[in-house]
Amino acid sequence: MTSAGSTMQPVRFGLVGYGFGGRYFHAPLLGAAPECEFLGVVTTSPERQALVAAEHPAVRTFASLAELKAAGAEAVSISTPADTHTPLSEQALELGLAVVCDKPFALDAPSARRTVEMAERLGLPLAPYQNRRWDADFLTVRALADDGSLGDVTRFESRFERLAPEDGPGAAGGGTLLDFGAHLVDQALVLLGPVTSVHAEWRLRENGLDDDVFVALTHAAGARSHLWGSWSQGAPGPRFRVTGTTGSYVNATLMDVQEDLLLGGHTPATLGEEWGVEPPERWGRVHRGDAGEPAPTRRGRWDTFYPAFARAVRGLGPVPVEPRDAVATAIVLDAARRSATSGEAVRL
Repeated sequence: MTSAGSTMQPVRFGLVGYGFGGRYFHAPLLGAAPECEFLGVVTTSPERQALVAAEHPAVRTFASLAELKAAGAEAVSISTPADTHTPLSEQALELGLAVVCDKPFALDAPSARRTVEMAERLGLPLAPYQNRRWDADFLTVRALADDGSLGDVTRFESRFERLAPEDGPGAAGGGTLLDFGAHLVDQALVLLGPVTSVHAEWRLRENGLDDDVFVALTHAAGARSHLWGSWSQGAPGPRFRVTGTTGSYVNATLMDVQEDLLLGGHTPATLGEEWGVEPPERWGRVHRGDAGEPAPTRRGRWDTFYPAFARAVRGLGPVPVEPRDAVATAIVLDAARRSATSGEAVRL
């Protein structure tokens, strides 16, 4: 094993899936991380094989996880439709691969728990890909909460809202509650801790997928989270409004700058220290019943996830997101589904 004081041997990493998430949110970050050797992509689609060859000429494509493992992979990232996450993660673990799994980590809490217990039994690193913990604006929210700028946080309002009814909710994501909600709930749990009660509302489309979701959480410490996810909101609300006993933080920016950068073809390797930096016009403000004052947005750090996971594979640190956190998120999402269906709050 490489010692902490020596140069770490890069982890040979594969990627399963080259749809939107794999192409833009995983492959560029894997390719930019010195701690990772981006070995190959598992895809049987000729179109996506051609995209991989054009965009990552040094990266091979494989027809299966077994082929990827035989080529020397040590770890894999799963970025495929939601209903395949559990079987693919467990297949990868059975092959002896460390696993990163995109959200939703599983379709329900029992499935999430089974995968986590399997990784524990096999002694393999496993982490849900909760990259949104390193959003620039969420890092800013955490900093303001930690340094007392808002007093004690009493309510956390968070939104993933857009007007794109023709694009979503996609079946691959499992619906808006699972797709957007996996990030929204994870951030709420990180900021405010365990939940005791869940109330949810949703609207279902003809295809059975939920299109517009509201989730209200009561946290054990007394604070509340109000979370919105929508593909059909013509007037999206602020990304965050965080209320405390002495002030409130509002950020109206709809999406993190890192998403824009990746979609534009930029990577942490090409931008260096400019990666994840939000310009002042996108900063939020801290209000105390007045016009407020700018709160400089922290630098977004999606680029830290894969280096941290690679170090965990080498035994040099913890995984960037604890796998049991995925179980906690799934428990809340299961309760939200029951509440939205029954119209009654669910106690945990």
